[in-house]
Amino acid sequence: MTIEIRACSPEEHADALRPIRHYFGGSTLPEDALARWQRLQPPERMHAAYEEGAAVGGAGVFPLRLTVPGGQLDTAGVTVVAVLPSHRRRGVLTQLMRAQLDDVHERGEPLAALWASDERIYGRFGYGLASLCGSVDVPREHAELARAVDPEGSIRIVSLEEALETFPLVYDRVAAETPGFLSRSREWWELRRLHDVPERREGGGEHVRALLEVDGEPQGYVLYRIHPEGFADGVTLAYATVIEAVGATDAATRELWRFALGIDWVASVRAALLPVDHPLFLLLAEPRRMRFRVGDALWIRPVDVGAALAGRSYSGDEAVVFEITDAFCPWNAGTWKLEGGVAERARDEPDLRCDVSCLGSALIGGFSFSRLARAGLVEEARPGAIARADALFRTDRAPWCPEVF
Repeated sequence: MTIEIRACSPEEHADALRPIRHYFGGSTLPEDALARWQRLQPPERMHAAYEEGAAVGGAGVFPLRLTVPGGQLDTAGVTVVAVLPSHRRRGVLTQLMRAQLDDVHERGEPLAALWASDERIYGRFGYGLASLCGSVDVPREHAELARAVDPEGSIRIVSLEEALETFPLVYDRVAAETPGFLSRSREWWELRRLHDVPERREGGGEHVRALLEVDGEPQGYVLYRIHPEGFADGVTLAYATVIEAVGATDAATRELWRFALGIDWVASVRAALLPVDHPLFLLLAEPRRMRFRVGDALWIRPVDVGAALAGRSYSGDEAVVFEITDAFCPWNAGTWKLEGGVAERARDEPDLRCDVSCLGSALIGGFSFSRLARAGLVEEARPGAIARADALFRTDRAPWCPEVF
């Protein structure tokens, strides 16, 4: 049978989502849920693979902006990628990625980014692992802070309506300076981040929304839920899951976690999607007790190498010449000179040779070129070039993407 790859119409959107819903045990989205989804993920940004008029694969995009060091870049947030098991190993995914990245390039978005359900897939399409994240499970009896510090500000539980007005004020301040953060529209907050439907609670209770104010101004928030697990010998087995905790200052972050780790009637406090340089390592008196586990997080694909390199700031003006290979998006392949924050085609001899995926790994500071070289992914063509590139790309914080999209 012939497979046709194309962007879907609004009427075809639900069918195009059917392959991904297969893997999450669902079927066709209800009309109200589809209407919410379409407000965030436009039908024209959904490519589908059709056989005899039915979708057998799909790949969508959220139009987003990603914070990079020194700025933000338009980014295709790749999502809902799947091929039905009846059509695997037939090149359908490759065709979907081809159509999607061609479309991203035509739209002038310098980057594509995603969370990989299967991390073996996306390297062959030019994506590089760009950030890591951590998860914790802190027993309440080991949640004491290392230093006694007077509390700052006050925390109160707020309504959904107040959260919609105040949480974005904090988030936008942090997003402006934290590589890996993604833009959030009012609709994103309303329909995604603060949308709390029972089927997504994993046995827990409703969202609890807590706002930190200092001198009457929003300085941080924590979104969490309680999972009641009953009692054993009169002792609670419940736990609290911190869904997101964002502080506009270091002191605000400390106060949010002082609050979260002090929730009564729970045996532990759990959280995921934390930055790997989280201050909890130094805030807690017993940091090893939080059992910090690290996993892969954001994957980034430069779709326009020149715009991607020029869209961030650097720690100096020295020149580095890259020889880039890019088998899937050949318009990127060749020699690029980065100097003074400007990236241009060049005829100079290269300093470094690497695949485009390595630029994705290094772009927001998740991995240094020296680390990539130790893994055999970057070749140093001129002595000292790796050290020079590392100095240019260095950032003062690990990238952090606090939400899977």
